[in-house]
Amino acid sequence: MAENRTPDTVVAGNRPDRSELAALAAREQPARLSGCDLQGLDLSRLDFSDWTFERCNLQHAQLKGAILERTGWTSCSAAFADMTAADLTEAKFTSCDLNNAGLRGAKLTSASFIGCKLTGATLTETRSLDTCFRDTLLVYAKLRGMSFRGMHLEGVDFSQADLGDCDFRDAILAGVSLREASLKGARFQAADLRGADLGGLRLGDAAAFKGATISREQAGQLLREFGLYVR
Repeated sequence: MAENRTPDTVVAGNRPDRSELAALAAREQPARLSGCDLQGLDLSRLDFSDWTFERCNLQHAQLKGAILERTGWTSCSAAFADMTAADLTEAKFTSCDLNNAGLRGAKLTSASFIGCKLTGATLTETRSLDTCFRDTLLVYAKLRGMSFRGMHLEGVDFSQADLGDCDFRDAILAGVSLREASLKGARFQAADLRGADLGGLRLGDAAAFKGATISREQAGQLLREFGLYVR
């Protein structure tokens, strides 16, 4: 695993344009951007490996195909940012607003999202080996076909998200909400769902939970959801 280099360039509190950031990126040295306004900038295909972004505004920014390996993001606003096919390997997002962001086809291997908002975000066709989600909102997110296999998901809200064909096998869901999520084709074999909110599920979703572990209380709740009563 490559080690992060210490940032030697700091850009604070202004609005750099693409040419300035491209020139910094061409130096192949990490930089730290603090409080910068990057709203709407086209930063597609630039290489920002090992860069740090703190309290930056990237709303509607274009980062298609950007190289964002080992980047650090803290308290950034990136709502509606387009990170389609970006390489976010080992990137770390902390307390960031990524609502409605587009990450289709992004590489998320060993990336982490802690305390983030990803409501309405698109994460289809991503590569998500060892991705970490904790205390994060994924309400209404589009996650069809994403793999969470073997992950320990903690404090994640998937309410009304599209989880069709997702792989949750062997995963542990602690404090996770699946309320009214779309689960067609999802797999939960050997998953531990005892810490999950399963409210609002439909009878057609029952097959998805074959082989999963749930609590007695959850079993009773599911039967009631399906209109069945045990006497």
